[in-house]
Amino acid sequence: MSTFQGLDGQVALVTGAGGAHGIGFAAAHALAKDGAIVVLSSTTDRVHDRVAELTALGYTAVGVAADLMERGAAQRVVAVAVGLTGRLEICVNNAGMTAVGMEAVDADIEGTTDATWHDGIERNLTTCFAVTRAAVAAMRRQGYGRIVNIASTSGPVQAFHGDVAYHAAKAGMVGFTRAVALETGGHGITVNAVAPGWIASGTQLIREQGAGRLTAMGRSGTPQEVAAGIRFLSDPTASYITGQLLVIDGGNSLPEDRSWQP
Repeated sequence: MSTFQGLDGQVALVTGAGGAHGIGFAAAHALAKDGAIVVLSSTTDRVHDRVAELTALGYTAVGVAADLMERGAAQRVVAVAVGLTGRLEICVNNAGMTAVGMEAVDADIEGTTDATWHDGIERNLTTCFAVTRAAVAAMRRQGYGRIVNIASTSGPVQAFHGDVAYHAAKAGMVGFTRAVALETGGHGITVNAVAPGWIASGTQLIREQGAGRLTAMGRSGTPQEVAAGIRFLSDPTASYITGQLLVIDGGNSLPEDRSWQP
């Protein structure tokens, strides 16, 4: 059992936290608000703008610009986090989707090239593996850790037309979460995943806004609502929850008959 009281003084790494209105930054803000020292990573230097926003609020934050698809980048980012206090208590794997300047994939299985497939798997699953592998090494030494992987309802729960690699990667993330949870539970480490549905982030498309209005809640979720789930799973008191998938989709995955609307 942990002796921590809240998140005060804990070091939390959040990847994919460069966007001002994304899940990563919302998670970093929620963890910092409760006393964590947060390390934010992103593929571009915009991560330093997010750090400036947090430090302006009086929180302790560090930014690292790194492309996690590059060899050694994950180890470097984790080393920065561990170097702050010698420990790493929380790791939130949010990096994925598409990088800044890239367009989302919209191709069926026959139109998916080898390059598109490999990019989707590397970007959304292999980055999570690489960061987790480095984080677990630190957490095992200290006998404590919280890892939260940001999956999606797309793949583990549902699917949409196009981008089979993304679906495969996010479904794979759930299997990865369970396998690592099994390996590390005896070391005081919990490993869980959250599956956001339609979220009104800075990159949400018009058609996705429309899809959000068809959920049971009648709206898209907010990054802050997803961050609340991440914050819960990151808490010392969430010590007997591991290998689980928390769906945060406003009830979108509930109905069998979508022809009925209240």
